Amino acid sequence: MADNQLLALSGVTLAFAGNTVLDDVNFSIPRDAIVSLIGPNGAGKTSLFNSITGFYKPQGGSVRFDGQELLKLKPHQVTASGIARTFQNVRLFREMTVLENVMSGMHCRTKSGALAAVLRLPSQQREEAEIRAFSEECLAFVGIADEANREATTLAYGHQRRVEIARALATKPKLLLLDEPAAGLNSGEKVALTELIARIRNELGISVLLIEHDMGLVMKISERISVLDHGKMIAEGTAKDIQNDPKVIEAYLGQDDGEGQS
Repeated sequence: MADNQLLALSGVTLAFAGNTVLDDVNFSIPRDAIVSLIGPNGAGKTSLFNSITGFYKPQGGSVRFDGQELLKLKPHQVTASGIARTFQNVRLFREMTVLENVMSGMHCRTKSGALAAVLRLPSQQREEAEIRAFSEECLAFVGIADEANREATTLAYGHQRRVEIARALATKPKLLLLDEPAAGLNSGEKVALTELIARIRNELGISVLLIEHDMGLVMKISERISVLDHGKMIAEGTAKDIQNDPKVIEAYLGQDDGEGQS
């Protein structure tokens, strides 16, 4: 992998029951970059996310992250390697506070074992205090520190999205995957989300890959855009390149695309 490439997919092929979902996909993300993945519904975008994060196992190809092959790793091992994600539909733990939800994201970084937790050993107590402090920092970063003790699922939808992002940040990732983060947000919340994504890269040094249907947000925030259609990567380039690409216009930008499976 070139030194500047944080993530590199080569020849990734994924099929279910003979139906090819990803067809020989080559795709990469530079370090310190904000990249968007777009395409019509059913193009395979979420399947690509799932292949990167270990939820799906492609039949062919390679997924290398920071020099390490990921395809043989389980999802929690991929997270531990430095990749975090959010989902199309917010997935927060019910009957847990906002802070507890974020703290749960740090399980991949804990060192104290079950016995230490049961016995409440000093090492475990120190680690728990560190987890709580860092989780509070993550909440402050996304702007909802004052919601820490509320039950997470009682928050307004836009704030639930931020809890999920804070939980992902709590894993201390090098790469953050955001699956339709603007879905369900109003115009003001989308502006704030755009600013937050920029801060994640600029202030925390975390690269960002997002799937998004809101083309205004995509064109504003992305340094590079990749376009997937029927499992094939059909175009890559800057916002201007993508806006003027005839294949992209035909496959996606010229359509009145609705929300749905990606």
